[in-house]
Amino acid sequence: MAGGNERNMRALKEVWKRAENSLCADCGKPDPDWASSTLGVFICLSCSGIHRNIPSISKVKSLRMDHWDDAQVQFLAKHGNAVTKAKYEAHIPIYYYQPTYNDCQVLREQWIRAKYERKEFTELGKHLPYSDGVKEGILWKRGRDNGQFLPRKFLLSEREGCLKYFTKQDAKEPKINVKIDVINATFQPEKTGNPNGLQITYLKDNKTRNIFVYHESGKEVVDWFNAIRSVQFHYLKVAFPIASDNEIKNRLTRNFLKEGYMEKTGPKQREAFKKRWFTLDHRRLMYFKDPLDAFAKGEVFVGSRENGYSVQKGLPSGTQGNFSWHYGITIVTPDREYLFTCETETDQLEWIKAFTSVINQAMTPQEYASKCLDAVSFPS
Repeated sequence: MAGGNERNMRALKEVWKRAENSLCADCGKPDPDWASSTLGVFICLSCSGIHRNIPSISKVKSLRMDHWDDAQVQFLAKHGNAVTKAKYEAHIPIYYYQPTYNDCQVLREQWIRAKYERKEFTELGKHLPYSDGVKEGILWKRGRDNGQFLPRKFLLSEREGCLKYFTKQDAKEPKINVKIDVINATFQPEKTGNPNGLQITYLKDNKTRNIFVYHESGKEVVDWFNAIRSVQFHYLKVAFPIASDNEIKNRLTRNFLKEGYMEKTGPKQREAFKKRWFTLDHRRLMYFKDPLDAFAKGEVFVGSRENGYSVQKGLPSGTQGNFSWHYGITIVTPDREYLFTCETETDQLEWIKAFTSVINQAMTPQEYASKCLDAVSFPS
């Protein structure tokens, strides 16, 4: 009996160490040490918890701690990540967001359910709820003044190329009407305090505006997210007919490079430093008094190194403004220096890394145009 167990473990390890099984089949995390005995995929601990919530589809076991019998090992050997992905991910729309292990729970759960439970990607031409070019429904939106989430009707239209929301169900005129090409959507469960919280960001008069929404159904809010990406994709296909699908895909919704609190001072660099919430959205560095503010209090364009932008650790000698945090950062631009302080050295290094990644990238023609339009900087 012991010999049989050892033989099984050797066979299991042989399958486990195949290159195709070196990353989690669902989120891409390295070194997965769980597997589904019914689907034949190798997955990480976090994704195994999601699989465990759909027991009619997936039975999960630890590769290190659980016993695997002959039939189960043979099943894994016959399938594995490559074979199973070829079946369940055969026809994923180019615009569909495939989450990684860095993404939030609701995105990863709905990705897993879409693949294995709803089998959304197994058949070519299958109707998908986010592919119609139009979506209408209720989302709970945070009020700008009172902070309460109230039900609001939203309408997304590919034909009109816009997203609208209405304050009343029977309202004829929308509260906002935003062109689809200036919209970004990113999940913000921690910031909103809701596991299904979504931040919709758009530009108005070249200034950033935020809307915070959620839906009680994880599937519904992820469908909204992918519907926005679908409409954006088809809009950009028309606007940029010679661009490849992958080029357009890379221009769809994006996560912020970095968010968090820093302290800032004003342009004279003698004012007291004030704690503010900062968001780095590629070349836009914005700050807010509160993370859930609808409007940025100020923002600055972060250009490239070849255009005179740089980031430095620490503050200039002789900085006069009072500050309570002591890990400084200086952003140098052709016009002025921006001074910030961080609470910890870890925060400081993470912000410097994020700024450096932007500054090291060459600017596109569109970014040059954005800079010309962007006359705003941090007020005092």
